[in-house]
Amino acid sequence: MAETHIDVVIADDQPLVRAGFSLILGAQPGIAVVGEAADGVECIELARRLRPQVVLADIRMPRLDGLEVVRQLAGPGVADPLNVVLITTFDQDDYVRTGLRNGACGFLLKDASPGLLVEAVQAAARGDALVSPAVTVRLLRGMEETERADASGSAATAGLSERERDIVRLVAVGRTNREICDELFLSLSTVKTYLARIQAKLDARNRVEVAAWAWEHGAVRPPR
Repeated sequence: MAETHIDVVIADDQPLVRAGFSLILGAQPGIAVVGEAADGVECIELARRLRPQVVLADIRMPRLDGLEVVRQLAGPGVADPLNVVLITTFDQDDYVRTGLRNGACGFLLKDASPGLLVEAVQAAARGDALVSPAVTVRLLRGMEETERADASGSAATAGLSERERDIVRLVAVGRTNREICDELFLSLSTVKTYLARIQAKLDARNRVEVAAWAWEHGAVRPPR
């Protein structure tokens, strides 16, 4: 089987961050950093011209921030959206929610481990988006305090079955398809079929939007 090739554009206004990410990703077989941008305007231009499989964009950048970058590259109404992973810090929870609404397919903490950086890029490229577990827990806690709704009522309105709700809850806490298979004793093809049905029922474009629905409608509780 031919090895999957992933082109990546990195956008961050800090040269050392760009260099570090580029060094880590460039050392991975099958991943190539094809462009670097120091601000949001440059990022959009590079991404539209190069059409990489993944764009890594910092939320805080000059000229255009990462939230506007993701809206223009992957937001509602974009005909051929790109996979944009936003780079965030611990104090940017509100920005993360906006990024979800704008079409981000993943979130990564700026101080994430090299392994998690590579995993996030690979996940975004195959459409199996990743949200950093640390980001997930903080979002869940914040949304429980401010936006909690009745879980059963919300799920019933969406027409989700009990098994679909189980899968939504696992997606919302960052489980991969393989981990969902192991936890629910399902085959990988069955999990993918369920996810396709869930996305159709929720009108969600990817698993991150499924997770956002779960957080906003109280379908999952954060760990204590």
